[in-house]
Amino acid sequence: MPITEHSKLPDVVIYDESKNWLYLIEAVTSHGPMSPKRIVELEEFLVNCKAGKIYVSAFPDFSEFKRHTKNIAWDTEVWIMEFPEHMIHFNGDRFLGPR
Repeated sequence: MPITEHSKLPDVVIYDESKNWLYLIEAVTSHGPMSPKRIVELEEFLVNCKAGKIYVSAFPDFSEFKRHTKNIAWDTEVWIMEFPEHMIHFNGDRFLGPR
């Protein structure tokens, strides 16, 4: 990945070498959730990345999650700090796997 000072990376990027998965995590309080527009931006930026991409929106609590539900892209994951042992998958036939 060509990373520069002006790259539009999400707040947290984690690479799982054993699965070749790239977790792209956006803290909603900084830039909002993984919206369809944000997914397009990241897909363009990572066009040459061969790793599977997992898009995650991280929320501090359920009320903040409810405020943003209309902007969350399908086939992405949601994690809520208030319920750390659970995740929500927005549609699709797979949970916590690359798009």
